[in-house]
Amino acid sequence: MESIIQIKGKVNFQITLDSTVWIFDDRKLNLETYFIEKPVEVDPDEEYIEKAGKFWSREIMEGATFPPTLKTERKFDRKDMMTGTFGIKIEPFILNAEPKEDAKTVVFETHDGSQYRFSIEDAKKLIFQFSKDGKMLKENGPVYLLLGDGSNYENPIKGIVGMQVE
Repeated sequence: MESIIQIKGKVNFQITLDSTVWIFDDRKLNLETYFIEKPVEVDPDEEYIEKAGKFWSREIMEGATFPPTLKTERKFDRKDMMTGTFGIKIEPFILNAEPKEDAKTVVFETHDGSQYRFSIEDAKKLIFQFSKDGKMLKENGPVYLLLGDGSNYENPIKGIVGMQVE
């Protein structure tokens, strides 16, 4: 089974995605809790100012800190990774591909030839589910397509193998 998804069409950069590495991505979402707990929208500018202020205060109080080491790096919860159901938002991938100005829709292609069309703005809200109960989606994979509100969580669009920006 192929785990590669390509973004092609009216984009400045054709991108190849490998869903097998997303389990280690900090942006992954725990789908068992994501649709239950509503995420808090944070203004990126406010978040930056708050983090910069905390950093500056710590620098004044404690002095400089050294780069992370193996002891201080973020640790992955192995048990959670081996039993969890995870997804990742599609928006960063669309933004990195840079759709051209005349692009209006994103078409998701499945391995059986079906196509699902969304406006670019609606496609940015979608989520790729890439694991279930700690396992890759081998049957009808490599990823499932979920609506941003989770309304199709029990019945996702399965077998997504490509994205075409039109």
